[in-house]
Amino acid sequence: MACARSSPLPVQTSLVCVSHARVVSVSPGPLLRVEGQPVSLRCDVTDYEGPREQDFDWTMQQGEAGSIQVISTFDPKYSDVSLSDRVASGDLSVVRLGDSVVELRIQEVRSSDSATYLCSTPSTDSVVSGNYDAGVTLKVIANTLKVASEAPEPVVPEGGDITLYCNVTRHFTDPTYLSVTWSLRRPGIPLVDILTVGPDGDVVTGSGYADRGLRLAIRRDGAFGLVVAGVTQADAGMYVCTGKEWIHEEGGQWKSIVEKTVEMGAVAVTPTGKGDGVCLVCTLSNTTLNMDDTLTLTCLVAAGNLASLALEVTWLVDGRTAVSLGRDGVVSNGSPSVGLERMGPGEFRLVVRGVRGSDKGLYSCRVRAWVGGGGRWYQAAEKTSNPVQVLVTQIKPNFAVTLTTSSTPQVTGDPTELACHVTNITHFLAGGRLGVAWEYTPLPGPPGDRLTTTQTTLPIGSLDAHGNLKSGTLYRDRLESGAIVLTRVEPDTFKLRFLRTQEVDMGAYACSVTAWTPSRQGGMEKVAEFLTPPLTVQWEAKGPSLTAVAQRVREAVAGGATFEMSCTVSHVHLQDPGYSVLVQTQASVDSATRTVLSLSPDSVLQHGGATDPNRRDSLVLTKTGPAEFRFRLAGVQQADRGFYWCDITAWTKQPGQAWTKAVSAKSNKVQINFQETGPSFAVAIRSDTTTLYPWETAKMVCALSVSGASPKSDDLAYEVRWYLTRLRGGNKGTLLASVDRFGLVKKEARNASSDVSLERTDTHTYALNIHSTQDSDSGEYHCQATPWYLSASTGAWTHGADLTSTSMFLTVRFPMWDSLKLPLLYGSVASVSVGLFSLLLGFICAHCCCRNTTHTPRSRNKLMDLEMD
Repeated sequence: MACARSSPLPVQTSLVCVSHARVVSVSPGPLLRVEGQPVSLRCDVTDYEGPREQDFDWTMQQGEAGSIQVISTFDPKYSDVSLSDRVASGDLSVVRLGDSVVELRIQEVRSSDSATYLCSTPSTDSVVSGNYDAGVTLKVIANTLKVASEAPEPVVPEGGDITLYCNVTRHFTDPTYLSVTWSLRRPGIPLVDILTVGPDGDVVTGSGYADRGLRLAIRRDGAFGLVVAGVTQADAGMYVCTGKEWIHEEGGQWKSIVEKTVEMGAVAVTPTGKGDGVCLVCTLSNTTLNMDDTLTLTCLVAAGNLASLALEVTWLVDGRTAVSLGRDGVVSNGSPSVGLERMGPGEFRLVVRGVRGSDKGLYSCRVRAWVGGGGRWYQAAEKTSNPVQVLVTQIKPNFAVTLTTSSTPQVTGDPTELACHVTNITHFLAGGRLGVAWEYTPLPGPPGDRLTTTQTTLPIGSLDAHGNLKSGTLYRDRLESGAIVLTRVEPDTFKLRFLRTQEVDMGAYACSVTAWTPSRQGGMEKVAEFLTPPLTVQWEAKGPSLTAVAQRVREAVAGGATFEMSCTVSHVHLQDPGYSVLVQTQASVDSATRTVLSLSPDSVLQHGGATDPNRRDSLVLTKTGPAEFRFRLAGVQQADRGFYWCDITAWTKQPGQAWTKAVSAKSNKVQINFQETGPSFAVAIRSDTTTLYPWETAKMVCALSVSGASPKSDDLAYEVRWYLTRLRGGNKGTLLASVDRFGLVKKEARNASSDVSLERTDTHTYALNIHSTQDSDSGEYHCQATPWYLSASTGAWTHGADLTSTSMFLTVRFPMWDSLKLPLLYGSVASVSVGLFSLLLGFICAHCCCRNTTHTPRSRNKLMDLEMD
């Protein structure tokens, strides 16, 4: 124990102690173990002093016989003579698990090992405290566990059951409990537990066996029976039974003290597809039926373990599923006219009532055998019978088809409409429908044209019995966009319409009409088809033309003005064209052409290479009418002088397609030509007063004015300088202060006590302020200004000529009284002060320095004294 005393105050004290007490602990007991089994006793020590690694001594106490030294980690010769052989053979050993943890291990415990085992640790503490030993009682009982089993059936068909009996017993001398586990061992696979009945009676299924439908059966003799139902190939192997004896230790934990395992026997599973596997027989040969007859087919299934199999039966027609019966007995794809029934074990019958032409084909029966249960099914086998041919005689419908033109194009871009008529329909069943397919054959054209040099028929599109549109590869975009329309206007009339016919559409057209009747599968089947003779669609192709005219709307007479031009376009032989416009310019007739602005047919504006990025807001190109465009250039400059015109291109477009270029035209040229005239500036100076007294503030204003082509306020700036001349009519004078066109103020060094400041009151007015004026500030003042402006013709900053204002004389008067009152006041105060000081000094000297210190007695003769005085 270590203690420390602290006394923060003289009167009070506090004592703080920290205690270290050694604690030795062993495995909780008492322990019950079975003879011949390994036993481990753990011992550890905590809260000790001294070296980190501690030593341990084990002794055993059996009744009154005294203690026997078992083994020690410190002394190799510690063991008793009776135990030395077991220690030497390793049956008794001590294993260090850590610096302060060891374990006493007995490889095969004997009944003579029943005793109380004491673990002690030699003291390494400075003060003896705590416990230095701990004990645990071990009881060893005889091994009476027995496991007996019965061999299962060595061969089981797939889908059958395996019954496994196993009996676990022991002599009940102490409170022990039993458990039994069935396992399966397969070559190359670790032992897999199937089911376990635990010591507390809980039943635990192994991984993969939760949904296998396992059943427990306990016989009267106490033997446990396990039934594995619906076996598969994965259930083949060696079955093993394991019995265990358990105790319920302190803390509620179950401890297995002994176990035994026996092999019950190997089980082989016969696959369903081999040996007595599935056998299929179709009881009908090839047959021919008339319309509306009834078709009956029977499928027989034979298997050795038929009762253990779940069958899934499917009838196929030409390889396609017609109807099926699941292993759960539910019919799929059935209808009132098509049924599938189970007539008995392994017998299934297909019935088709009122057969149609679509019911013909090759019929076969497919059977899938499933084994398992409880949600885990395994397909054991699958077989398909030999097909039988079923034919259905029927009378095809008959009709006539004619193709005519409802609208013929005269020029490119006109609409075209073709009509396909169906007449004289006979033998058409109720519920039947008509479909149409349109074809196109191009006319012979010039060499090199892929579509017109070959006479290949191209599909345009088709409408099936349900009215679904199927587009041809080359016409898909035009059909999806609506440029080409396929319609059924009447039950027996179909139309093909081109909204805007192109030159590539000239050629021969034909329509093919198909007859459809309802099929057994719920769809439609094609029973007849008729094709019309080709019909040629052709017109005289005329080339389009375009004319563009440019006019000046607003003329730029000076730099900075606005130029505006309109371009009007007219066309011939064009159907609803779109226009793109290029506004182009050149400085002279022989100079290079540059693009200023462009407008696409979709009204997308783009700036050309001739556009200054800083002037893009001054350029405007808009569409003001169906065939009119207007270009505006604000704030023209000298660099803008030249010729301007419009380059217009006509475009045609089918719905849903991209623009196609038709023809282009250039307008006449419009010139921008003006003479540059800049603005005029003037300057003047003024002040509210020209005479003032010292310490007052003088303010003088330099006012500038502009005339002529006045620029904007943001395009104008000044440099202003102020000068002072001491004498009238003197030289230029001394620079007092200046401000540049960016607003930066600069003041010159001054010797006077006064100060100057500059301020800009508006765009054209600058003020000079002289603070705390002195007589040295008297003189002639004038201002000098340099104007800067943004040239409308060049677009660059230009400075004008220097402007100098007239002079203005500023007078600072001399105040007589103000200059004398302070000296007079100071002199008077000084004179009075000196006089008073002189009187005070004389009085002090008279009383202190000139007094007689010798005492003369006063005479009794007062009259004599008076005379003497």
